[in-house]
Amino acid sequence: MLKHELNRGESPKHRRHWRHLKDSFCSSDLGIASFRLMGILVLCLGGVGSAADSTPHFKIRVVDEQTGRGVPLVELRTVNQVRYYTDSNGLIAFYEPGLMGSRIHFSVRSHGYEFPKDGFGYAGVALEVQSGQSARIAVKRINLAERLYRITGQGIYRDSILLGEPAPLAEPFGSGKVAGQDSAFAVPYRDAIYWFWGDTAKMSYPLGHFWMAGAVSDPPGKGGLPPARGVNLRYFTDAEGFSRPMARLGVKRGMIWADTFATVTDEAGRQRLVCHYAHMESLERMVGHGLAVYCDEREEFERVLELDLKYRSRFPAQAHPVRIAHENGDYLYFGDVFPTIRVPARLSSFKDLECYEYFTCLSDASTPNDLQVERDSAGRPIYRWRRNTNPLDVSTEYELVKAGKITVQEARFVPRDFDSGKPIQMHRGSVRWNQHRNRWVMIAGELGGSSLLGEIWYAEASQPTGPWRRARKVVTHDQYSFYNPVHHDFFDHGSFIYFEGTYTATFSGNPEPTPWYEYNQVMYRLDLDDPRLKGVRE
Repeated sequence: MLKHELNRGESPKHRRHWRHLKDSFCSSDLGIASFRLMGILVLCLGGVGSAADSTPHFKIRVVDEQTGRGVPLVELRTVNQVRYYTDSNGLIAFYEPGLMGSRIHFSVRSHGYEFPKDGFGYAGVALEVQSGQSARIAVKRINLAERLYRITGQGIYRDSILLGEPAPLAEPFGSGKVAGQDSAFAVPYRDAIYWFWGDTAKMSYPLGHFWMAGAVSDPPGKGGLPPARGVNLRYFTDAEGFSRPMARLGVKRGMIWADTFATVTDEAGRQRLVCHYAHMESLERMVGHGLAVYCDEREEFERVLELDLKYRSRFPAQAHPVRIAHENGDYLYFGDVFPTIRVPARLSSFKDLECYEYFTCLSDASTPNDLQVERDSAGRPIYRWRRNTNPLDVSTEYELVKAGKITVQEARFVPRDFDSGKPIQMHRGSVRWNQHRNRWVMIAGELGGSSLLGEIWYAEASQPTGPWRRARKVVTHDQYSFYNPVHHDFFDHGSFIYFEGTYTATFSGNPEPTPWYEYNQVMYRLDLDDPRLKGVRE
C-alpha cells in the first residue's frame, strides 16, 4: 500500500522527488520507520503535496475593478466562518484538506470596497477550489483613495510566495522581525529616506519595544522602488535581528514617543535630523519631554534639551513638519494637523523656545477655562503669529465654533464636508505643498465619523494656515481604526499622492483584529485628478 501511494505521482519529476525522499530516509532503521509513518500521514491527508511540480493551493486573486490591480486586505470567509485575507498582491493561497475539489462559498468584504449581493443579501461567490487552479474576483472601490499594500509586519506577500507569484520586496515576508508598528514618520535625510515608528511588536513575545523603531530606504529612482510597488525597508536591528530602539534616551521605565521629525542646518552648515520626544508613563500620562538630535555615528537619537511640562502643548503629538522658504531662510511649520507653529530650520533655533511662533486668534486675556477671541474693529477674528503663547490647535478652534465664539465661516481649521456641509473635527494628519494642484493639500483623520478614528479626509487651501473650507472623505473603515495618517510628498508623482496610516482594532470596539494586518502601516494613493475632488477647491 505504501509503495502504491508513493507511485501516484503525476510526473517523472514527482516520482524522482519521492524516490529521493525514500533513499534519504531509508538509510537507517529509524529512517525506515519514519518514512512508513510519512506514508500513513499522506494517506490520511488525502495526498497532501502530491503534485510537486505545481502548487497544491487554489489561487484567488481579488482586483480593483477600476484599475485591475490586486487589492490587499480583502476578507474571504467560508460558511463555517474561516477567514482568509488577501496579501499585498491581492492574493489568497487557499488550501484546506477535505475541501479541495469542492464548491465553496466565500463571503467577500473589505473596507471601502463592495461586492454585489445576491437575492438573499449575501455578498459573496461560490468557487470550485481545485489545486493548481485559480479564480479572479473583481470588487468595486467606494473609497476615492486606492489601497496599495502593507508596509510593515510579517507575511506581507505570504500568499504570493506560496503561489510562486513575484513579489517586489527584497524581504517579501517582512523585515526587522516586526509583527506590528504604530504611527509612522518619514523624512528624506542624507540621500536616504529615514522611517520611524512608535511602539513596535515582535513575534517572539506579546511585548516588543517602546522607544521608537527605525529603518531606511532608498528614494525612488535612486535604488528605491516606485512608490506604487512598495518600500524596501532596512531596519536598524539588534543582535537577534529584531528592530532595535532608536530613542532610548536613557529612559529606564516608560515609553518614548517621538514626533516632529525634520531636518535642520547646524552651525557648520551640515544637515541634521531632529525630533521632539515625550516620555510617557502610560497612554495618558506624560512625565517628561524635550528635543533630540540624531547621532549618525551611534545611529540613534540623543537628548539635547529637556523641556518643562508646561510647554507640552507647544509640541503637539504626531506632528509632521513641512519646510517653507522665507526671505530670511527656511522655516519648519507644524501642528497637530494644520501648521500653527513655526521655527527657523536651524539647529540653534530649534533648541530655543524664544524662536518659536504660534498662529492663533486668541487674545492675551484668554485662559484655558475662558477662551477669548481677538477681533478687529470690524468684528473679524484676528489670526496672527505670536511668540510666548500656545498654538491654536484643531480641537480648540472646533470648540470655539461649538461655543458660538466664532462661526464656522470664520474658522480656518474646521473644513466642512463638501456633500453635507457638516463641520469636521480633524484628528492628526499632515499638510504638504502639491505642485500638480499648485495648492496646499491636507490628508487627515477625523475624530468621530462612522468609525471613531477610521475616516480619512482630503482638503486644499491657498495657504498652509488656511482657511480650509471644504473636504472630501477619501478612505473609510467599517468599525476599525486607521489613525495618524501622513502624506509622503517625496513620493508625489504627477496627479498621484501617497499616504499611510496605522490600521488597528484599537479604539474601534471591533472584537476581531484582522490577521496579519492588525497594528501595521498600510499605504494608499489618491489621484488628485479624480473628478469627485473637483468641488474641494475654493
